[in-house]
Amino acid sequence: MALSDHNHRHLSLLCLLSLFLLTHARLNLHHSDLKAFSTIHKDLGIPGQRTLSGNPCSIAGVFCERRISNNTYVLRITRLVFKSQRLSGFLSPAIGKLSELKELSLTDNQLVDRVPPQIVNCKKLEVLELGKNQFSGDVPPELSLFVRLRVLDLSSNKFSGNLSFLRHFPNLETLSLANNLFTGKVPKSLRSFRNLQYFDLSGNNFLQGPIPMMRKIEPSRPQYPKRYMLTENTNMSSAHGPTSHGPTSAVSSAPGPSVVSNHTHKHKHSSAKRKLAGWILGFLAGSVAGSISGFVFSVTFKLLLAALRGGGRGQGPEIFSPKIIKKAEDLAFLEKEDGLASLEIVGKGGCGEVYKSVLPGGKEIAIKKIVQPSKDAAAELNEEDSKLLNKKMRQIRSEINTVGRIRHRNLLPLLAHVARPDCHFLVYEYMKNGSLQDVLNQVAEGQRQLDWFARHKIALGIAAGLEYLHMNHSPRIIHRDLKPANVLLDDDMEARIADFGLAKAVPDANTHVTTSNVAGTVGYIAPEYHQTLKFTDKCDIFSFGVVLGVLVMGKLPSDDFFQNTDEMSLVKWMRNIMTSENPSQAIDPRLMDNKAYEDQMLLVLKIACFCTLDDPKQRPNSKEVRYMLSQIKPTEPVVEA
Repeated sequence: MALSDHNHRHLSLLCLLSLFLLTHARLNLHHSDLKAFSTIHKDLGIPGQRTLSGNPCSIAGVFCERRISNNTYVLRITRLVFKSQRLSGFLSPAIGKLSELKELSLTDNQLVDRVPPQIVNCKKLEVLELGKNQFSGDVPPELSLFVRLRVLDLSSNKFSGNLSFLRHFPNLETLSLANNLFTGKVPKSLRSFRNLQYFDLSGNNFLQGPIPMMRKIEPSRPQYPKRYMLTENTNMSSAHGPTSHGPTSAVSSAPGPSVVSNHTHKHKHSSAKRKLAGWILGFLAGSVAGSISGFVFSVTFKLLLAALRGGGRGQGPEIFSPKIIKKAEDLAFLEKEDGLASLEIVGKGGCGEVYKSVLPGGKEIAIKKIVQPSKDAAAELNEEDSKLLNKKMRQIRSEINTVGRIRHRNLLPLLAHVARPDCHFLVYEYMKNGSLQDVLNQVAEGQRQLDWFARHKIALGIAAGLEYLHMNHSPRIIHRDLKPANVLLDDDMEARIADFGLAKAVPDANTHVTTSNVAGTVGYIAPEYHQTLKFTDKCDIFSFGVVLGVLVMGKLPSDDFFQNTDEMSLVKWMRNIMTSENPSQAIDPRLMDNKAYEDQMLLVLKIACFCTLDDPKQRPNSKEVRYMLSQIKPTEPVVEA
């Protein structure tokens, strides 16, 4: 009887899939976005032939996405891209009304006036490109609230004032402030921008002092360009040089000799005379307070590092799999300063670089390096962020101990942990087949095949691993970044979920920690996370639904294919195709050689739609997903004699 009820429940779940697949009604732009864009459109000076009429989402350069408002779907503006349009107006304060805006690109126009402070209300902004205009005045200091920002280009304008807005940008990859009128010193917080790949401060002749040294990126990773390297003793003028015309010229140039202009010399000389007396008095008073606060911070930071290293007792590597790593001496090279110098870098994730090595017995291992903040960088955090950083760093050891003891065939086991003063080394089994994303890319390039039997096996394995994390482990572990790049494949093409448990413990950047840091990867993030900034097991289910869609369709959310569709989204495109007259067009053409499995593939896509429902309460849990997938039973290809 119990079994019958169980089957009935899952049959009901499958019925819900059919109820879900309804045709979407035509959506309208949210009234607040419509009103705001009308003002923005006018103030930018967009030519008359592109007058605002009908649905603004149909205007070139305006991109919209579907959102829920008062239990109804509406369109919201998420991107405004008006590059090289000869616009001669100004940026309206109404820009702050576009709360869902992710990108604002106005490069190469003749826009004037200040950047309105209301722009800080666009808290989801990821790309802000205002280069090659006539903007002037100070940059709003609240710009540092854009913790999701990846690209900031203010180059070739007339911006003035100091660089106080360069505070907390944990996700910033590109920073260009070249050819402006900025003054003052370059803040030391620049060194905390862990993901920064390119920056250019040239052409700001009134900037003074040294540029904080950036960590060097290993030359063995050509796909990640070197940062513009400058040491603590390098004068600001060494970064001026000729105006660079792109990332290549800026990141490849080496620091030049320290040459200071006459204007800078005179300014510094006169300023020194006026302030000499103040400095002497300030030094006497400040030295006492500085000594006390420095001593307190030093003791606190050393205690934190000591606790993180297990009390500083030098216990050596923690071995979680003695059958594979038989002696601690096998990992002794990781305790040396140059222990990784000769190793090959095989990957880079959100937590750090991954290296490949071989144990004395011939077993191949993967070593992930997690960098922890330096004393100088941590000192620049405010009180709230400092407390949160301490809390997160304390979580690392408990998380490592927890993950180190988890054993499941569909989870990548942690073999060992080596703690150093400046970093952690996590040792895993090396997966020769790489990640699911690597395999899918090879399939797309025609370098290998991945039949339906293998794809279904991978999907079922991921579901089983997710079920263990959500349902069987105590406390429950939420992955927070489930995607093909975090699913590794062993020699038998069995799926192994990687990075589970550590995603929520490791700080998102080398120093900066905030409760509003973005977790996950674009294209796999559940819609409710943007409202709550809280990850639940149903967020993992949404991500898994996207992975299911990727397995059947053979396309990643980042593929150009989806950028050229009306939906501009894998999930939305999948939903619309599944309600069309020909849902089979969603299936990877490489799988259509065997029509016998077409119904199974469509059923998996229905499960993917079920997992990616906008309402998290309507999504199945991981056990139900695993059960539904297990009812689909493809057989291995039979080779006839």
